[in-house]
Amino acid sequence: MKLSQFKFRLPEELIAQYPSPQRDEARMMVLHRKTGEIEHRIFKEIINYFDNGDLMVFNDTKVFPARLYGNKEKTGARIEVFLLRELNEENKLWDVLVEPARKIRIGNKLYFDDDESMVAEVIDNTTSRGRTLRFLYDGTHEEFKSALYALGQTPLPDYIKREPEEDDADRYQCIFASKEGAVVTPAAGTHFSRELLKRLEIKGVEQGFITVHSGLGNFREIDVEDLTKHRMDSEQMEASQELVDLVNRTKDAERQVCAVGTSVLRGIASAVSMGGHMKTYEGWTNKFIFPPYDFTVATSLVSNFHMPYSTMLMMVAAFGGYELVMKAYDAAVAEKYRFGAYGDAMLILD
Repeated sequence: MKLSQFKFRLPEELIAQYPSPQRDEARMMVLHRKTGEIEHRIFKEIINYFDNGDLMVFNDTKVFPARLYGNKEKTGARIEVFLLRELNEENKLWDVLVEPARKIRIGNKLYFDDDESMVAEVIDNTTSRGRTLRFLYDGTHEEFKSALYALGQTPLPDYIKREPEEDDADRYQCIFASKEGAVVTPAAGTHFSRELLKRLEIKGVEQGFITVHSGLGNFREIDVEDLTKHRMDSEQMEASQELVDLVNRTKDAERQVCAVGTSVLRGIASAVSMGGHMKTYEGWTNKFIFPPYDFTVATSLVSNFHMPYSTMLMMVAAFGGYELVMKAYDAAVAEKYRFGAYGDAMLILD
């Protein structure tokens, strides 16, 4: 497959700038792989496609307020600092991106608040934009994290052309998010309300959780036409024994295993074992999935509508079939579905 095969016309007004008023009332396109049939539904109607003994696997990663702004010493230049991950708790070292990168050198200090209680020193250049910062803060690690996050903003994607608002801290997050570490929300999971999860539970649909700390690599532009030459950024993940037992039991019973989101699909594929089963996994994955790909565990997928050329679109096309998914995306544009993290959903079934 070539990068150019994932181009489609996406009018800018279809990129959602705000979430739907209610989590479970976004629109949902249902795509049937075997027949090619397309249905148009409301998300909470997803319950009609699953039965007792089926399994939904969610990503329980939690997004932290990763975007903050500091001022460079002496010049006072405003610098955006995007926190990627904590490297060393004791020394308060963080892997970050900075903009504008050309203004930041090793040894520079950045000040993040008026009383100068939060200061960081640049100690390493990791990439052209990336830096390692050492935060200088007097207090416990818990106090430091609390103070740091109080300065941060919800890391909305760049295609959302507005400043974060108070509601974003809640809505750019799944209600079951519990394990901090992501800077990109597992968007498909944000459509599930407490009421919908309870109704699914009452119906006998089981719920399992994998942890994939989604990073900015999901949004990084692919700069090669030959997709076999693209390298994904690594993301930390964990597939527990509890989840593995649940998935394998469901598979053996020949029930549905639904991956809620491309991060879950990728995590499951990174922990696959023989015979269409899963094994436990803890570590990092840089698995890049594009058509054609043989999925042996997941039988259905929930996903949002993604941007042209994106790795998430490629993964959805690998699962649903390239021609069928691209046809569905054309239909989504024609029907004015909303795209992006705050957009509408697609359910792909056999």
